[in-house]
Amino acid sequence: MAIPPEQYSSSSQLDAASSSSSDPAKAEQIYRDILSRKAVDEDELRDQETALVKLGALYRDHNKAQELAQLVTDSRTFMSQIAKAKTAKLIRTLIDYFPSSSRDLQMKVTNDNITWAREEKRVFLRQSLEIKLIGLQLDSEQYRTALTMIETLLKELKQLDDKIILTEVYLLESRAAHAINNLPRAKTALASARTTANSIYCPPLLQAQLDLQSGAIMADDKDYKTGYSYFFEAFEGFSQIDEKDPRALRALKYMLLCKIMMSLPDDVPPLLLLKSAAPHAGKDLEAMRATAKALKERSLELFKTALKDYQEQLQQDPLIRSHLSHLYDTLLEQNLIRVIEPYSAVELSWIAQEVGQGLQVVEEKLSQMILDQVFYGVLNEQVGTLEVYNEPSEDPMYSTALDTLKQVGDVVKSLYDKATGGA
Repeated sequence: MAIPPEQYSSSSQLDAASSSSSDPAKAEQIYRDILSRKAVDEDELRDQETALVKLGALYRDHNKAQELAQLVTDSRTFMSQIAKAKTAKLIRTLIDYFPSSSRDLQMKVTNDNITWAREEKRVFLRQSLEIKLIGLQLDSEQYRTALTMIETLLKELKQLDDKIILTEVYLLESRAAHAINNLPRAKTALASARTTANSIYCPPLLQAQLDLQSGAIMADDKDYKTGYSYFFEAFEGFSQIDEKDPRALRALKYMLLCKIMMSLPDDVPPLLLLKSAAPHAGKDLEAMRATAKALKERSLELFKTALKDYQEQLQQDPLIRSHLSHLYDTLLEQNLIRVIEPYSAVELSWIAQEVGQGLQVVEEKLSQMILDQVFYGVLNEQVGTLEVYNEPSEDPMYSTALDTLKQVGDVVKSLYDKATGGA
């Protein structure tokens, strides 16, 4: 008895799925056979949709970026047969399958599909792909290019009044502006994103992304307590969707960073013992633990060791890198004050030896501290010493004399105004 087409299609998919791990070439051929047939009903279209996604996943798992790029292009014929809203989801799913090592190819494929969507007058698909491209540009650190594209897209979206997409684009604008240290624009865009999101039902994933960006901006404003609250909300949001979401790990690291920057290193170990933190155990969290330990012991040596041992975990994230740089300066300053406090004159070479830093680094930091009036003193470079003075006390006679002179000046000015007015 002949097998009906739709049953043949479904059985082929099951066969391919089961053999993909042991015989990927066979799986690929079966998926392609399914896609090559002309669908006669909704069931076959649904089977072809599943085959398309599974074939893309197969290429992803076997690191076949070029084949995946060709699949996205070849799938356009199939896309013309299904609903436009579903088309956008399918193409974005396939584009998401590209590995991070093929970022340039991923961006090229996205650009090609934007051009195709524009020619086909598929407005929703084009906008969706443009948002995806902006996200890729941010990942590739092409921030100014992304901002230019965002400006054009925002003008169009404001006319359509699609608040979900508008919120996403405002959030991307905030991220791009924040990356180039344009904090006023980043704050304005984030405020627009939150205002727009509050007027609609905001999906949990988008809300978590908003909280993550809000926390980052609060941290840069040195409001670590509020930043911690936002990061906690983001961590819970990402964890509820997928406990192994890498963004959940990032939010957790930022939570720990805020505790460290608030000089609360003792709060770090209890946070690491949370049940929700267990799936993220590894070098990333150990790096934050080591940093907290260095802060607790006020040890520059431990801090430098942590930066060296966990360079990838602490130096690649711009937010963590910038705040730990500030923490390093603070620790160095505290150690220098501790060393020089008992003395009125002390050799610079001995100070450098005590804090474990180079002589030039110590001289530059001491000069900055003197200019900032952290303490009063002078560097005597001729003999290589630091001379420390007591904080000068203000003589009240000077302030009294200044007040008297100011009052005399006001009286003279008043008399002059009367004399000239009378004339």
